[in-house]
Amino acid sequence: MPHFAKPAEGSWTAHYPELGTGPVSYEDSISPEHYELERDAIFARTWLNVGRVEQLPTPGSYFTKELVAARTSVVVVRGADGEVRAFHNVCRHRGNKLVWADFPREETSGVCRQFTCKYHGWRYGLDGGLAFVQQEDEFFGLDRADYGLVPVRAETWEGFIFVNLDRDGATSLRDYLGALGAGLEGYPFERMTQVFKYQAPVGSNWKLFIDAFAEFYHAPVLHAKQAVADESRKLMNVGYEALAYRLDGPHGMVSSWGGMSPPKDPSMVKPIERVLRSGLFGPWDRPTDIDLPPAVNPARSRAWGVDSFHFFPNFMVLIWAPNWYLTYHYWPTSYRSHIFEGTLYFVPPRSATERVRQELAAVTFKEYGLQDANTLEATQMMLESRAVTEFPLNDQEILLRHLHQTAGRYVTDYQNVLT
Repeated sequence: MPHFAKPAEGSWTAHYPELGTGPVSYEDSISPEHYELERDAIFARTWLNVGRVEQLPTPGSYFTKELVAARTSVVVVRGADGEVRAFHNVCRHRGNKLVWADFPREETSGVCRQFTCKYHGWRYGLDGGLAFVQQEDEFFGLDRADYGLVPVRAETWEGFIFVNLDRDGATSLRDYLGALGAGLEGYPFERMTQVFKYQAPVGSNWKLFIDAFAEFYHAPVLHAKQAVADESRKLMNVGYEALAYRLDGPHGMVSSWGGMSPPKDPSMVKPIERVLRSGLFGPWDRPTDIDLPPAVNPARSRAWGVDSFHFFPNFMVLIWAPNWYLTYHYWPTSYRSHIFEGTLYFVPPRSATERVRQELAAVTFKEYGLQDANTLEATQMMLESRAVTEFPLNDQEILLRHLHQTAGRYVTDYQNVLT
């Protein structure tokens, strides 16, 4: 018998019949040719989250983002008028990368009045306009108005900055994020400015890591040592069932039990967690003045602990019951590698004790994430053997079916346009 109610159809997967229930292929995660299509069909045409407005506190604040899958780099800047803009990070003279520090493949940030190319000294204003040309009289009828930085569509949602490289795309960011995005509006993201961020290169396809965080079926097994031995055995015996799943266009979410802070019994957690009153699920002493928006805990379950929202293609937001949130990003660098980013956001600590509690949650998460990354490299290796080509998915892996079908549909639609 299920521990939590399922839809009238008897399963979450059957509730969305377009998904089917048969075995799935992971050829889309091991094919170099398919990845090349994804680069143009997905990453060059969808809204991509590249940061938050807190990274641009004043006019002239900027940061760069490397979008390897989309074959470009962008610079995001707050203009003198306060507006957030984005541009392709390329000088219009000879194509040099415009904004970089010591190493051109690394991201950077700072504050400036103008952007100056390291190669020949061309300068651009914060609005992207060409402001200065070295030895301008040596050029032939050059009109500065024709050589400003190439703009990139940029919009913000709840303080998150997104870019879209498709110049002809008509869908606004808010429309793209759909009902799931609308249902998260009002969560106090802007209050949670204490940030801990991790980044790691992972030797797997980008979708495989999303698969890992789109289901908690693996948690009692892969993350068994995150709990004390007795509690781990209990979790293994119980297994995992979600409170709810929701699909919305290309996006999806899973609502889960757990995340108890404090635990029902202190003996359930490790000694350091008992001493510091914190752990993987966050500090035990939570902010109490936070109202949750309607998309959070859709089952309205008393057992609720965390909701994981996946906004296609590569952005996830996790809202935790102890009133903090976490984001994941998966930035492809090849068909078999990507950069994983995990960022934790808390209300700023009011004391050293609160700071240490947040730091314990952050380092515990780092261990948790590395366990997945390690496993996914093993998955990638053996998928590439093609010794097995079809794989069964259970009802707790519904978001995996949805992700791979969605990515495949974007590729098919793109190919149809080309032909």
